Amino acid sequence: MSRYDEHEAAGWQQPGDSVGRAAGHRGRRIALIATGALASVVAVALVAGSLFAYVKYRQVYDGIKRVNVTHDLRNRPPADPNSLNILLIGSDTRSGENGAIGGSTGIQGARSDTVMLMHIAPGAHSVDVLSFPRDSVVPILACGAEDGTSGQTAQPGQVEQLNSTFAYGGPGCLWTTLEQTTHIRIDDFIELTFVGFEHVINDLNGVNVCLPAAVDDPMSGLNLTAGFHHIYGAQALAFWRTREDLGEGSDLQRIQRDQFLMAALVQGIEKSGLIRDPAKIASVLDDISSNHYIATDSELNPSRMLQIAEGLRGLSSGSVQFVEVPTQTYAQETAWVQWTSQATALFSAIAHDTRLPAAKPKASAVPSASPVATVSPSAVNVQVLNGSGISGVAATASTDLTSRGFNVVGSGNAASFGYTHSVIQYASAAGLPAAETLKAQLSGVTLEENTSLTPGTLNLILGSSFSQLKAPAAASPSSSASTSNLAQQYGGITGNVDVCHDSNAFAGPDGN
Repeated sequence: MSRYDEHEAAGWQQPGDSVGRAAGHRGRRIALIATGALASVVAVALVAGSLFAYVKYRQVYDGIKRVNVTHDLRNRPPADPNSLNILLIGSDTRSGENGAIGGSTGIQGARSDTVMLMHIAPGAHSVDVLSFPRDSVVPILACGAEDGTSGQTAQPGQVEQLNSTFAYGGPGCLWTTLEQTTHIRIDDFIELTFVGFEHVINDLNGVNVCLPAAVDDPMSGLNLTAGFHHIYGAQALAFWRTREDLGEGSDLQRIQRDQFLMAALVQGIEKSGLIRDPAKIASVLDDISSNHYIATDSELNPSRMLQIAEGLRGLSSGSVQFVEVPTQTYAQETAWVQWTSQATALFSAIAHDTRLPAAKPKASAVPSASPVATVSPSAVNVQVLNGSGISGVAATASTDLTSRGFNVVGSGNAASFGYTHSVIQYASAAGLPAAETLKAQLSGVTLEENTSLTPGTLNLILGSSFSQLKAPAAASPSSSASTSNLAQQYGGITGNVDVCHDSNAFAGPDGN
């Protein structure tokens, strides 16, 4: 039985083939819009105050499910000793009480329908929460069986949705996929379930939301009048999950609404003084840990928790930023999205915790040489060919290029194994920008026009001198702005935003 037959809703495809899992299954995906990580709780409560409580109340710590993910982590980005990156996962598992909330999907296992990365910046007192759309296209990497999953085999040149990595390989597979594609070193993960979300909201005495118009969505169960509301577990979960019949009906817009909910929760925690009450936070964690609603990696130990807690001491709502990773529609399946070159700059800034490229360079009065035209990696279609005879070189390069956003349409052997230096072939002058974009990823490569090629597709022939792609270029501090303006530069929000300024998150296709 093929992977498509077994898990048709999780979603992978080979470029050029008919769209695989997820095509024609929009109805099923509606039921999979899960709650999940609740980043503001983790960022402020579970991490900041409660991590001290974990140490003081060992029974809470011991009640948390641990998952060993180390076997999946390889070729890792370098660590930044001054910052921490926590992967926040929202699981839509239908086991136990979660099935009564989420409903049956007819699909075994769980998906990570909410994926966030919490970045605790150097010197602390600031947190950036990046939201990754669940339908993001990522390469299929090799992952071992973990936490009840089957694992998956690497499929060079093929892609799947981000949430499928969790379905097939568990949190370790999601973790390593994000590390390989964003080049951000991840330190730990925290996973929360449907029921865990409801319990946390109730234990924190609810959360404020604001609706520009009345909503009655039978699918999620959200039923609220227009205006300001203070809601609790079940309605908060419904608010988090509502998508199909609200606004544009997109997952991207749902993320915007969820960010406002998270900001409201941060504000509530700050106002209540909960972060300074270890006993109260310990009771929240005791609730979700004793009922197995939360899981972490096995390396998230008391020492690491204290390190995170110390880094967040004195955090204010205005120091928390929520940003959605920039995306564009994936050409081969419009229900999927791919990250843009702007996302690459964002990832680089977070990975190095330095600065973001300036939005627009100032015009120079002195004429300069015309820059070489390039395009976004996602617009580059490339066939990777082994021209050296070295086993596995084309498959490895295909996986690495896919992880950097290139559209690898195939791999195999070149006409001969006599190549010493690598060559990029393009059909005509129109293909030069794509060829230059690809050339920037390699050393010692030459460009060659080959009019027999199909226009729009490049041939990358790897010679014996090829060993690996160039390291990703880091952002330049000399011409950049501080990471402190992520929300402003990427259309996000800060934790102290007015929650009634969320009308765009509810607007339909016509803007109303």
